[in-house]
Amino acid sequence: MSAIPNRAGRMPGKREFVVLMAALMASNALAIDAMLPALPAIGEALGVAEENRRQLVITFYLLGFGGAQIAYGPLADRYGRKVLLVASMLLYALFGALAGIAGSFTLLLAARAMQGVAAAGTRVLVVAIVRDRFHGSAMAQIMSLVMIIFMIVPVLAPTFGQGVLAIASWRHIFIGLAVYGLLLASWAALRLPETLSAEARRPLSAANIGAAAAETLSIRASIGNTVAATLTFGALFAFIGSIQQIVFDVFERPGLIGLAFACIAGPMAGSSYANSRLVIGLGSRRLLLAALAAFTLSALAHLAVALAVGETIWTFILMQALTMACFGLIGANAGALAMAPLGHIAGTASALQGLITTVGGALIGFVIGQQFDGTTVPMIAGFAICGTLALVVALWANPPSREAKPAR
Repeated sequence: MSAIPNRAGRMPGKREFVVLMAALMASNALAIDAMLPALPAIGEALGVAEENRRQLVITFYLLGFGGAQIAYGPLADRYGRKVLLVASMLLYALFGALAGIAGSFTLLLAARAMQGVAAAGTRVLVVAIVRDRFHGSAMAQIMSLVMIIFMIVPVLAPTFGQGVLAIASWRHIFIGLAVYGLLLASWAALRLPETLSAEARRPLSAANIGAAAAETLSIRASIGNTVAATLTFGALFAFIGSIQQIVFDVFERPGLIGLAFACIAGPMAGSSYANSRLVIGLGSRRLLLAALAAFTLSALAHLAVALAVGETIWTFILMQALTMACFGLIGANAGALAMAPLGHIAGTASALQGLITTVGGALIGFVIGQQFDGTTVPMIAGFAICGTLALVVALWANPPSREAKPAR
């Protein structure tokens, strides 16, 4: 499972490549997680009294992010990766600035949706760029290294949001996102060569797009692992949408949201590192199934504790951290298994898989989040249900006798 030779130009060293890919992926997490401490202030400033409705600041971004991915894939397979990547980061910065000056909740939601549309390019293009150079377990290893850095952002982002709120208004969080987008656009423009060779580009036609989409949806490993990832991302988005209300309203400890988020999200980085060390020897299939089983059992144990004896913020953090640690072993392996047979249509396949996981995950997360009743039980129950279903689907998608054979 070695790297695929790059013939499209001089690539940055492995360390810089991983950091750049992680920084690009992190633009999405930063745009979501930095908002969490600011939701009450945004609601107060823009006249949104209903707390559950404030979750739309997250949901609209996710819907834009998920829905737009389908457009990036065919364009990336036709015109290459670099120009689209740089353009998407410039638009990310533009709509971040627009959100920062929005005078109404409606305009803010529109800007958030469009910022999500722009950020969709990072998800599609990062996966396609990595798949241009690696496949199978090697791709899972690189994506795990990317995820280690990527996971640091959810740990720090709420603290960043709190820090901004301590010295300025919530609008400056969006301005910070705009600056971050400009920096990434410059870095990619200066240092990242095109990774898709001219002879590998596909004509932009309805027939080609339809054929690539049909192939992506018909291959068992592709659609099965995509659905499994969608279910677990649904749980993750439910956590993101609910954590502010849980810390502020259930436990009445608003000053601890940054610490709580860091303690819960931090283990995800550790498990991503473990995955990068284990995946070459154990394989993506084995690690994915083990992680989904652990995820489900941890969520069920957490639910039992919450129902039987109740919980404090500290037991919530501990039990939720154990569950979230499994994500570091799920995302990279499910993605690698789903993409393994689709290297020849990596852009379109990545886009369609991303559309399903993000939009599906956002809708699942929103449904779970809207069940918030002043306790942690709805969110934890959502985790247990999503984990159980994901494990069943992953077992179907990855039978013992079938190992995904990567296409170069």
